[in-house]
Amino acid sequence: MNNQNTYYTSFTILALVLVICFFINISLGSVSIPLKSTISILLGNSENETWQIIITNVRLPKAITAILVGSGLGISGLLMQTLFRNPLAGPFVLGISSGASLGVALVILGSGLFGGLFASTLISKWSIVIAASLGSFLVLMAVLAVSNKVRDTMAILIIGLMFGSITAAVVSVLSYFSSAEQLQQYIFWGFGSLSNLSWNELLIFFGIYCAGTILSIFSIKGLNSLLLGDNYAKSLGLNLKQSRLIIILATSLIAGTITAFAGPIAFIGLAIPHLTRQIFKTSNHKILLPAVFLFGAIVMLICDSIAQIPGSDYTLPINAITALVGAPVVIWLLVRQRKMMF
Repeated sequence: MNNQNTYYTSFTILALVLVICFFINISLGSVSIPLKSTISILLGNSENETWQIIITNVRLPKAITAILVGSGLGISGLLMQTLFRNPLAGPFVLGISSGASLGVALVILGSGLFGGLFASTLISKWSIVIAASLGSFLVLMAVLAVSNKVRDTMAILIIGLMFGSITAAVVSVLSYFSSAEQLQQYIFWGFGSLSNLSWNELLIFFGIYCAGTILSIFSIKGLNSLLLGDNYAKSLGLNLKQSRLIIILATSLIAGTITAFAGPIAFIGLAIPHLTRQIFKTSNHKILLPAVFLFGAIVMLICDSIAQIPGSDYTLPINAITALVGAPVVIWLLVRQRKMMF
């Protein structure tokens, strides 16, 4: 009972921190908008039309995107670390990000090698999103096909890494034949961005994100069983093949959609599950899953707020900030705890 009260208290505190970070994130940017005015606009009391447009069309979608990206990567990382029982596994270990990168590379860099078939004039935001989605989907189909043939979970991990190596090699070939302008555009996509989504795009993003999250919730019992080993999980009546497919599908839906709409965001999916375990001291996924959701959202909002460089017109790459802010925190926690919970 005491543990339950502690968890309820922790979740309440995290929820409050998330709300605070959300409002602070919306109030920051190149145009200074007081926090009080930001809250007033969100409540429907417009004081300044320009501020209202900035908040409702730019900052609010960006903040919601940050929550979805942070929480989604955290959940995906937790699923992969549990499935493979490997603390170094992340949401992109199956090659999902590599597949998306290859799809985008074909659209942006393909004209250098394939000529008019991939004309640069056809490049748009939606073409990049569709290319990244198709790339992720093809890799997902390949991984699912392999998972049906292979019994060993670690073999799937290695095959996912091999898919990543193959796609990286193809991207390298495409880069070699590309112009400096094309390479720059591809590199900028690789930096990741939370600020490019309209409300319609965000709605599509949210729908697929919800589907993956629901699948991960249904996987909680299987995830807890897998921690004890495959043989023990079988003795509990768990269908290993089915559970593995659901976990892979949930991860692919979440991580693939995030990569398609926001680019390959690094670090969050690997580090957030470890931070959560260090703080909550539990391996129960009924606790870890919502905790990872909250931690991932909070950390991403904080990183995005830092990336804005308040008062400046510049915005730093979100990938750089997630690593610079998060890595020292993980190192400090591990040194302080002297061991890694898993």
